Amino acid sequence: MAAPGRLITIEGGEGAGKSSLIRSLAARLKASGRMVVTTREPGGTEGADQIRALLVTGDVARWSSRTELLLALAARSDHLERVILPALAQGHLVICDRFTDSTRVYQGMVAGQGRSMVDTLSRALGIIEPDLTLVLDVTPEVGLARAMARGADEARFERRGIAFHNGVREAFLALADQEPQRMRVLDALRSPDAVLADALEMLGAAGVLT
Repeated sequence: MAAPGRLITIEGGEGAGKSSLIRSLAARLKASGRMVVTTREPGGTEGADQIRALLVTGDVARWSSRTELLLALAARSDHLERVILPALAQGHLVICDRFTDSTRVYQGMVAGQGRSMVDTLSRALGIIEPDLTLVLDVTPEVGLARAMARGADEARFERRGIAFHNGVREAFLALADQEPQRMRVLDALRSPDAVLADALEMLGAAGVLT
């Protein structure tokens, strides 16, 4: 049987550069012979992508934070069962754009449902914790400008006020302070090459590449 794989999650606010870093990381790791699966949340499976459309499009007030939480968990459960766990069982390195920490931050800590509710429901569903989480830190003003430049098709969260996004940044940094063994913060205002170099160094230091 293959050795268990590792789950790496990339977190941060809107426009932090998560997708770009994942593409670069995957290319570098595949070139070195690693088996890499890249995926994203909400999404990653046909059913979870349908839930994603419900979450990231439409009016800002389309859902309450509690409903958002339940939708996110439903998508994650399917994603975990169908994609992440099978890939890990085959020894793959799974790199996921957002995971439970985004739910802790957006619906739990900022929107008011509370981290404890997110964690309780996640444990009940058997949601695993990542082996390593990289938090890309960028000011909301810069991040939102980047995100809105991509277009408004999936901009439901981007359209929330600056106070919300300041809260998101603060919450991610607070989580990283609470879990320094699992979470690392990268300054995402630097060049993509500098961010990639730091990410690779952090993966190595955390033993994820062994």
